[in-house]
Amino acid sequence: MTWKADALLHAKEQDPKESCGLLLNIRGKEKYYPCQNLALTSHQCFIMNPEDYVAADSLGEIIAIIHSHPITPPVASEADKISCEQSNLPWHIVNPKTEQWGFCKPTGYKPEIIGQPWVWGISDCWSLVRRYYKEKLNIELRDWERPTTPEEFQDNPMFESCAWRTGFRELRKDEKLENNDLLFMSVGGTGLNHVAIFIDGDVLHHFRDRLSCKEPYNPWLLKCTGKRLRYASQN
Repeated sequence: MTWKADALLHAKEQDPKESCGLLLNIRGKEKYYPCQNLALTSHQCFIMNPEDYVAADSLGEIIAIIHSHPITPPVASEADKISCEQSNLPWHIVNPKTEQWGFCKPTGYKPEIIGQPWVWGISDCWSLVRRYYKEKLNIELRDWERPTTPEEFQDNPMFESCAWRTGFRELRKDEKLENNDLLFMSVGGTGLNHVAIFIDGDVLHHFRDRLSCKEPYNPWLLKCTGKRLRYASQN
């Protein structure tokens, strides 16, 4: 069987979940390596098991990422395009029902800040902060090593412990908010599990399973806010 036939078979076996895997070059031969999708909402996205990635890398050169679109056509989504850029690898996409294939590769694609779908580790609240600081302020913020799934993060949010290592300090009670300050919030979980950017009385942020947006810093968001932070070099 060809690698495409193996990948298609894996996609059919995983349907209606998204399948994911890697294309390897093993001594000059292309081989499909199936991986586990750890996402709980695996019909909408995939989180590749990092242990599978490491195991595949030990067998040969990873030359592409492959995943399925069980419901939609095999056309790269916004999340696919962002992930493709981050992986620096070409992506193959297959629909297990129509057996049609799609393809995308890194081209320098830069997504819009507002209106992006939420995908853990790719297009979420911290990803939005990093993208905003890079594009608007030319500040490259560290990307923290996160838990594999958002459910693990909800059980143990890491914003407070990582803030100082990223160059932020907590505002004193007598300090007023300024543009580009961060707001650490507790939303539907334990601890400070969400981050937003303060801009002219509004907040720019990205809630789970919603599009990234800018909205007024309303009383409910104010109530959710646990800490206010400022990038240290701005003082």
